[in-house]
Amino acid sequence: MANDAIGIFDSGLGGLTTVKELNRILPMEDIIYFGDTGRVPYGTRSKDAIIKYAKQDIAFLKSFKVKMIIAACGTVSSVANFIGDSLPLPFIGIVKPCAIAAVKATKNGKIGVIGTAATIKSHAYLKEMNILKENLDIFEIACPLFVPLIESGIISPGDPVLLEVARRYLLELKEKNIDTLILGCTHYPIIMEAISSIMGENVNIINSGRETAIYAYEFLKNRGMLKKSDDHGKYLFYVSDTADGFESEASKFLNLNLEYKCKKIDIEQY
Repeated sequence: MANDAIGIFDSGLGGLTTVKELNRILPMEDIIYFGDTGRVPYGTRSKDAIIKYAKQDIAFLKSFKVKMIIAACGTVSSVANFIGDSLPLPFIGIVKPCAIAAVKATKNGKIGVIGTAATIKSHAYLKEMNILKENLDIFEIACPLFVPLIESGIISPGDPVLLEVARRYLLELKEKNIDTLILGCTHYPIIMEAISSIMGENVNIINSGRETAIYAYEFLKNRGMLKKSDDHGKYLFYVSDTADGFESEASKFLNLNLEYKCKKIDIEQY
């Protein structure tokens, strides 16, 4: 089982932030990634729709030999993480890793959380952090325009549209004197430079992609499930809409050549 792949899914490009960090710390691992680009974003959908999508995404990844499934999607991790309880293999989301990192990082106990509308409505991060530590001041803000902007390739830290949208969302949090900010969606680390420029250098930014990858590494290591190989792992990418745009953006972000490695599938079959 240790030589089986790691399965990762997200509504689109966001989960690639986890892939990028796994490539850095676990380069030998094989990865099978599914981006549900035909139904992105998940964050504006009903709870029933999110659960349905997550079950289909998981069923697709289970059609391969995988040793772990990562819901690299803040919305699924917040609204439908319970789905993993019935799986016969390890399943992790992004909420717990980010909550642990934020509680460790904060000095003044004031933590901000940004995420999709569904994520913020669930209060998943707030609940998880309150389990870890009492008397925290937690401020949650929904940022529904970030995912569509990122999926459209508007990611340059100096882009005036991105900066204007970010200011509208983030200035309220900045006024709360938070010292730690959770990027509660794996899309958001892609625009972390723009977010950091508004929040200032004194705010700890919790990169959901990085923290989830670190958590996955520790989980596999502690259970003797790491792949033992000196060769770089193989990556397979699947999407539910045209692969062209995904390949272009993903290749730039991961610095990988995805030609012939990204395929479109019919997720409704799962």
